[in-house]
Amino acid sequence: MIKLSQVTKIYELKDSTVTAVKNVDMNINKGQIFGIIGYSGAGKSTLIRLLNGLETPTKGTIMVANREINHISGRELRKARQEIGMIFQHFNLLWSRTVEENISFPLEIAGMSKKERSKIVKELIKLVGLEGREKAYPSQLSGGQKQRVGIARALANKPKVLLCDEATSALDPQTTDSILELLVDINQKLGLTIVLITHEMHVIRKICHRVAVMEDGEVVEEGNVLDVFENPEQPMTKRFVNQVIEPESSNEMIENLLSQHPEGKVIQLTFVGDTAEMPLITNVIRKFDVNFNILQGKVSQTHGGAVGTMFVHVDGDIKEVEQAIQYIRQQKVKAEVLSHE
Repeated sequence: MIKLSQVTKIYELKDSTVTAVKNVDMNINKGQIFGIIGYSGAGKSTLIRLLNGLETPTKGTIMVANREINHISGRELRKARQEIGMIFQHFNLLWSRTVEENISFPLEIAGMSKKERSKIVKELIKLVGLEGREKAYPSQLSGGQKQRVGIARALANKPKVLLCDEATSALDPQTTDSILELLVDINQKLGLTIVLITHEMHVIRKICHRVAVMEDGEVVEEGNVLDVFENPEQPMTKRFVNQVIEPESSNEMIENLLSQHPEGKVIQLTFVGDTAEMPLITNVIRKFDVNFNILQGKVSQTHGGAVGTMFVHVDGDIKEVEQAIQYIRQQKVKAEVLSHE
């Protein structure tokens, strides 16, 4: 559906050049929810502008829905953009138009008749859950409702791809979750390919199938979300993953746990996928003569399964403790024995 090959974007400034995107290769399959995560300045917003043809790459090729976006222009580019919907962080609604008029706007531009527009708008209002708000103006809507209008408008031309540029950053956590659930629903009902730009790992965790991590214009890591949570390789990726799965695992907190439990072992367990669901602690206590105490923990759900971290204290005969740790690792649970730095 989407393929980027060695894509680079260089901006020529008065006294210097800035490489915003550097040698990016990326494949996004049809029907996939693909997340691109990075901090400000990572190049992710430039990348999304390249995908919809608002920017052209300095080098490389971009294929979207069987069209080479960077080598078309004029009427053909406008037609290609009709197959690429876009939703924004700050909604970008027309404040003098009602909900239904905002959603209808791209259909008016496309020259569709009023009767056809009315039918499509009605269907979209139902899809995004805005029945009863058709005549409301943006100033009369909550942030979540405004974003639902933005989503409906982006779907008006029945695009094949939906681009989301920090679409939940301006929303509170509860509203963010409701918008993410709506995007999943749209993905499943319409088979739409969604590319989601964000700096929040919670968003990636919640709905994405795959994720690419960007830093300084480059994709430093890419993979299935569950695999990335299980084995983050790059320091940047580890920082994002730790935002979700580690319960305040600062050095100070770890030192505090160790000082409170001078005997036995303090262990950090990392669960991914099915391992997060099994009765590990019960099995350890049944199999080994050890005292097993949960100190702190957190488990979160991703689109592909559960991920989590738990800090435990295991005490008893040294041999039994070591055997218990080996058993835990055999269950495909990471077990790191902590020590004073």
